Amino acid sequence: MEGVRIERHGGTLELTIDRPKANAINSATSTAMGEAFIAFRDDPELRVAIVTGAGDRFFSAGWDLKAYAAGDPGDAEAFGPGGLAGLTELFDLDKPVIAAVNGYAAGGGFELALACDLIVAVPDARFSLPEVKLGLVADSGGIFRLSRRMPDALARELLLTGKPIDAAEAARWGIVNHVVERERLLGGARALAAEIEAAAPLATRAVKAVLAATERMTVEGAFTALRDGSIPAYDRAMGSADAEEGPRAFAEGREPVWRGE
Repeated sequence: MEGVRIERHGGTLELTIDRPKANAINSATSTAMGEAFIAFRDDPELRVAIVTGAGDRFFSAGWDLKAYAAGDPGDAEAFGPGGLAGLTELFDLDKPVIAAVNGYAAGGGFELALACDLIVAVPDARFSLPEVKLGLVADSGGIFRLSRRMPDALARELLLTGKPIDAAEAARWGIVNHVVERERLLGGARALAAEIEAAAPLATRAVKAVLAATERMTVEGAFTALRDGSIPAYDRAMGSADAEEGPRAFAEGREPVWRGE
């Protein structure tokens, strides 16, 4: 696929952005990633995805500004299915995605990472939304998602100045889950993926659905939505055979056998 390498490891799909020198994303790569994430969404055998960048300098520099200057439009139509990098607007994806950030995540690269559920990063990773320095706006999710992952005042500072933060600061503010040495980056992401794979598939999908549905609600409103059938994935998980298998396996002192139903 254009600018993307894809591998399957059991129930985990791994996508590597491979566009030297900065893993910048053009319309062809964004479309290819969208097709890959949609295939991941629709494949019942796949449980979790990992997205990373090739090399050791850039996770992704975001939208390819050289291609943009040459006429490759940087709009929603050019992004293809799922928005920028195939993920930033793939709102019906109900499976977890882990970003393994191997270097600089700038602009759309940071927005891609923010669209993931979990982030693992190397110590020298940096994150920035420099769009204002280019006369642009971080409109592929950065302006929406950053303040939901860190204090609003600090998110505003990053958005209004375009300055970067390092992995340690990103972890301190809860943007990054784990900072690991470079040689352990993919191993760390795969270990998280394995933990997710070990959980009940309908339950993990329900967690994503509940979080998405209740993100801006009060606790009382969230309980109402949970109880009144507004979140079908929750009802499906709680009424499933797996919801019976889990407690039974616990009581019998064995590992559960998930059926996804």
